[in-house]
Amino acid sequence: MTRPDDATRRELAPHGVLRVALNHGNFLLVGRDADRAPFGISVDLARALAAEVDLPLEFVEYERAGDVSGAATEDAWDVCFLAIDPKRRETIAFTDPYVQIDGCYLAGPGCTAESADALVASGASVGSVAGSAYTLRLERLPGHEALRPLPSMATAIAQLKAGEVAAIAGIREAMEHEAAAIPSARVLLPPFMEIRQAMATPAGRPRAIAAVTGFVAEMIRSGQAGDILERHGVARSAVPHLSAEV
Repeated sequence: MTRPDDATRRELAPHGVLRVALNHGNFLLVGRDADRAPFGISVDLARALAAEVDLPLEFVEYERAGDVSGAATEDAWDVCFLAIDPKRRETIAFTDPYVQIDGCYLAGPGCTAESADALVASGASVGSVAGSAYTLRLERLPGHEALRPLPSMATAIAQLKAGEVAAIAGIREAMEHEAAAIPSARVLLPPFMEIRQAMATPAGRPRAIAAVTGFVAEMIRSGQAGDILERHGVARSAVPHLSAEV
């Protein structure tokens, strides 16, 4: 990626600082250390982008993906990390994905379904975090009538433990983590979706999204994206191939 011209940098960071939104609802991509400072894949990519375009960096932290996407028209952030979704494209422009992860169901102790397909066919209630990429996807799939949008993953887990929902939906790694802590809970296969995580800008900034798209492409081509994923415990194979036009 060549250093963008001044017009591109002004569009990318109209306030003179690159404001990057972090979604703490996806622990695979971002977390907080003992001092509450953010770290993770999103943080490393954001720092690499800021260095590449020679702009000061500021993190804008959110607890849910829906809060990030909901602020896209509010001039609250300049770059974010979200899963690609048609609904979000109304207000957000996406790069190609830099990582692909599975969306899976976690069945609770009282759920008898042996597979994801059997769960949907049963009509059992499924908790899912409102505004998340997997919820947006499930709302368009068969079985959406049984979906129960919830305010947070903590609420979803609590309802699963209490038997208020038969299963919950989430990213595979998070569901496997919770399955290990809940007796008789298990992750159902096959995954109900492939979540394509990308970098993004608010819609209507063509120079900015072109620059970030070029950055992501170079990170993938050079192997740096894989290096960052591996550094945070995600397999390099999760980096997708670039689309032909990039």
